[in-house]
Amino acid sequence: MPDIPSQPPVPPTNIPGRDGSDGTTTVERATQKTEPPRLYQVLLLNDDFTPMEFVVMVLQEYFRHDLDTATQIMLKIHHDGRGVCGVFSKDVAATKVELVLAAARRAGHPLQCIMEAA
Repeated sequence: MPDIPSQPPVPPTNIPGRDGSDGTTTVERATQKTEPPRLYQVLLLNDDFTPMEFVVMVLQEYFRHDLDTATQIMLKIHHDGRGVCGVFSKDVAATKVELVLAAARRAGHPLQCIMEAA
């Protein structure tokens, strides 16, 4: 049998008592506080040129309101100058604003749609 050179043993570094510790490692977990995403309301603004029927169609098509609810929101916009179409996360609200503005421009209406923090 060939001779295998022996190496001196390497002393373990995690033996309790060797450096005054008990050989365990403590990991502290930082708790993260997450908040729900901020919500934004999408509003339509009244003007004297966009037909009421178009506003009702926008409310039904882009905000999924039924005919009665869309009509009530349209009348609120007409009487109060603005009305809330829905409340969404920031990205969804911004997308809906862009979609409504594009539809209004295609139809030749000056309808204004904005978003505000809810």
